[in-house]
Amino acid sequence: MSSITVPSNTRKPSNQRKGNFWLRKGNKIAPYLFVSPFFLIFGVFGLFPLLFSLYLSFHYWEPAAGLAAMEWVGIENYVFALEDEWFQKSIYNTFVIALKSGIPQHAVALPLAFFIHTSFSKMRNTVIGIYFVPYITSTVAISLVFTTLFSRDFGMINQVLTSLGNFQIGDAKVLAWLFPTENIDWSRPAYTKDMISFVVFWRFVGWNTVLYLSALQTIPKDIYEAATIDGASRYKQFWYITLPMLKPMAFFAVTLTIIGNLQLFEEPFIITGGTGGIDQAGKTAAMHMYITAFVESDFGTASAISWILFMIIAGLTWVNNKLLGGDNQ
Repeated sequence: MSSITVPSNTRKPSNQRKGNFWLRKGNKIAPYLFVSPFFLIFGVFGLFPLLFSLYLSFHYWEPAAGLAAMEWVGIENYVFALEDEWFQKSIYNTFVIALKSGIPQHAVALPLAFFIHTSFSKMRNTVIGIYFVPYITSTVAISLVFTTLFSRDFGMINQVLTSLGNFQIGDAKVLAWLFPTENIDWSRPAYTKDMISFVVFWRFVGWNTVLYLSALQTIPKDIYEAATIDGASRYKQFWYITLPMLKPMAFFAVTLTIIGNLQLFEEPFIITGGTGGIDQAGKTAAMHMYITAFVESDFGTASAISWILFMIIAGLTWVNNKLLGGDNQ
């Protein structure tokens, strides 16, 4: 009697299929799980405050009264801020300090970087480190030190300047036309912005020097060698080779200077004692926003000021992009 063989079932067990399904799904989800902490932190501490400040700029709100006390005022906060003479003065102070500190930063940093690049080959890193120290030093410490240096009666700067001003040959003070003969009161409105500008310049000139120096090191040496063979002087090499090839870095460095100088807060706040100085001569837009929010408890107007400042920075960055960044895309 013949027997019949029944073929065995060759299909995979259902639990194995389920395991493969979750494995495939896990492989797709895993990258999102790894990056999710960043987006979670950014959403809570970055995106939410940004959107909330925009929402708040259209409301009148005192935090002590609670969220329920918010009152819709439309663009009144923006109108009030723009018509406020103290805000207008803070914007003026900000632009003056930005120009007085920003232009010298790049006017000194670029030639200095070129000099270091061409003159220091063995000790270049040491020289860079020396110039970079002010940037990594605490802003509070720097401001306090310079407040002491600019002291009217005991500051070293006044001592040096008056020593030069009172320098005599015979009975004549030969340098009195150039240097003061008496101590300068740097807290006066005429000098406050100059003092703040000098501190900002001293702190950031090393940073810009490092930026330009890093860009100089990417320029091929063959170009300079060919220019030297053709008889180009060092000045012509700098003007016709170095400057055009530094244009992308110049755009980046100037953009950072615009953003940083228009948001200036720590240096003027500490130097003027948080008051803006006599006649508010040292109050910047960021200081005015801080005082409006945390001293006057007007968070709606402070939020409007922050967005006005953002639009000013965005506009100047766009202009800078047209001037320096148009050919780099």
